[in-house]
Parts: sequence; structure tokens; C-alpha cells
Amino acid sequence: MEGIIAIWQRDLMKFFRDKARLFGSFTMPILFLLIFGGGMSGTMETMMMGNMPDGTASFNYVEFVFPGIVAMTLLMTSVFSAMSVIEDKDKGYMKEILVSPISRVSIAIGKMLGAATVATIQGIILFLLIPFLGLSYGIMNLLQVIPFMFLFGAALSGLGLLFASIIRSTQGFQMTVQILVMPMIFLSGALFPVSNMPAWMDVIVKINPVTYGVDVMKKLMIDTSELSPVVIEAMGLNIEVFGRQVTIFEEILFIAAFAAVLVFFATISFKRANA
Repeated sequence: MEGIIAIWQRDLMKFFRDKARLFGSFTMPILFLLIFGGGMSGTMETMMMGNMPDGTASFNYVEFVFPGIVAMTLLMTSVFSAMSVIEDKDKGYMKEILVSPISRVSIAIGKMLGAATVATIQGIILFLLIPFLGLSYGIMNLLQVIPFMFLFGAALSGLGLLFASIIRSTQGFQMTVQILVMPMIFLSGALFPVSNMPAWMDVIVKINPVTYGVDVMKKLMIDTSELSPVVIEAMGLNIEVFGRQVTIFEEILFIAAFAAVLVFFATISFKRANA
């Protein structure tokens, strides 16, 4: 536990000391909020309202897209935080850890917890934009989504750690992860509903773990009890797998299992890469 906490604390200190990284980490989410939330909200709301048979239903696109933006921040921060593993290898710090009595599993868990904590903090800071966007999420809704944000960040950081243990250069890591991350964002329902998609693309959506993370965040943040079934369907909050609607508990369980599997494979890969 001491080794895990030490690695966890080190990653947190590195993040808060790096002012450029702290500032730059919010550039992409705010840019997406301006483009999708501000520029495209009218168009998206008109399109969605046109597909609704119930003329009294309303669709707030900014309310729909904000949890997706937060999930996108968690994804990018968690995955790219693993790049510190490659930097530690180049600076020789990783060799010092490897010769210590800390196990490879502890190193992987410490890195995952550090990345998940940083990602969660960034997501919480984005909550400060809620009043300026004219949104009205309940306080309890925001509080109950925070633990899941940490779990989601841990799972995604495990994905980044797996790639960082295989790839030996920061340039290669950035290029590989960028190719992986962007489709995961756009095919997750984070920025627009992913219902009524082609069959082959629907398969990708259903096997994308980010899809379930985004869905959980939307269900926890948005009070669906006040929404009509038509609006819920338009927001894509009813994910079906093999003709059966997936519950929020099953989605959380899937993310937790996904995190555990990634810890396992990242540890194995980490052992081989640093043997």
C-alpha cells in the first residue's frame, strides 16, 4: 500500500505543478462545448424535435452533451496520463521503481489511481461551467456521479497503461492512442445520439466501453423521471444488447470488470516489457 500511495501521490503532484498541462487539459472540452453546445445546439434540437411525434416534448441538446463532454475529458486525461510511464523510462525513474521491492501490480494500480484522480478532478472542475450554460443538474445527481467518474477514469487509465507498456516512444504513443480515442468518443453517444445507425456501426457502438460509461453519466446527471419516453429515446438513453435493455447496474458492473481485466493485462504486459 505504501508503494501504491507513493506512486499515486507523485502523479498528483506532477499534475498540479505542471501549469501548462493543467491549463491545456481544459482546452479541448471547452472547445467542444463551444462548438457542439453553443454552435450546433439549435440545429441538433431542430433535427431531434422534427423526429418526435409528441409536439409537446422538448430536447435540450446542451443538457444532453454536457455529460458526454465530461466523459470525454475523463477518457482523454486518463489515457494520456499513461504517457508518464514512457517518460519515466526515458528519465531512468522507472528503473529505480523496478529495482525496489514494489510489485508490478502495485505500480500499475498506483498509476491507474493517480490518473483516475486527476481525471476526476478535471471533470469536477467542469461542473463549475454548469451555471454559465444555463443547466440545472441536481446537487445529488452531481454527487452520485463522482464515484463513477473515478471508476470510469481508472478503467480508461488501464487502457492507456496497457499501450504505454508496449509502445516505447511518446510520439508513437500519442499517434496510436489518438487513432483509438477519437472513434471511441464519436461512437459512444457523447456528442450525439447513436440510435438508428447502420448495423456494422451499431456493433462497434455496443462493444465500445465508453458507450456504457457515457450512458451511466447521463442517467446519473439527467433527471430522467421528468422526461417523456419520446425524449429519453431521442437522447439514446435506452441501450439494448441482443434485444434487451441494459440496466445502469449492469453498465457499472461492466465498467468495473473492464477495469479489472485491464489491470491484469497491463500488469502482464508491464512485466514482459520491463523484465
